[in-house]
Amino acid sequence: MGTTTNEYLRNAVMTASPEQLQLMLYEGAIRFASQGRDAVLARRYEDSYNLLTRAQRIVLELQHGLRREVSPELCDNMSALYTFIYRKLVEGCVNKDVGRIDEALRILRYQHRTWVMLMDKLREERCGEPGRHAGQPLEAGGLVLEA
Repeated sequence: MGTTTNEYLRNAVMTASPEQLQLMLYEGAIRFASQGRDAVLARRYEDSYNLLTRAQRIVLELQHGLRREVSPELCDNMSALYTFIYRKLVEGCVNKDVGRIDEALRILRYQHRTWVMLMDKLREERCGEPGRHAGQPLEAGGLVLEA
């Protein structure tokens, strides 16, 4: 990547809201897992390893970003889901098994769609909620998002 691209990405991350960062993580995991899947099919195993490893790291970042103090039960469930996704990505990489990668991708895509719906709901609440001040945290389904 060029310097301009790195600068753009750094600015995008630094100015993103927490919910936008979460969405970016899902999108990155999906992108790298999809590219890794394609590399497995093309028998480009070094590329598949590198791409699937990047997807795995993002899933670990999602898992480490859970805030148990906000909702322990929800975080436990999400942690188990992220562990499952991570294992499928590892198994797919090690065994060169697109089926396992596809399982991980199905869940990641579902989580991405769910997160987009949550963001839309929060956007509606922000616009229609009188008395809420910018910077106040929003609560939705046990999750607290900083605005």
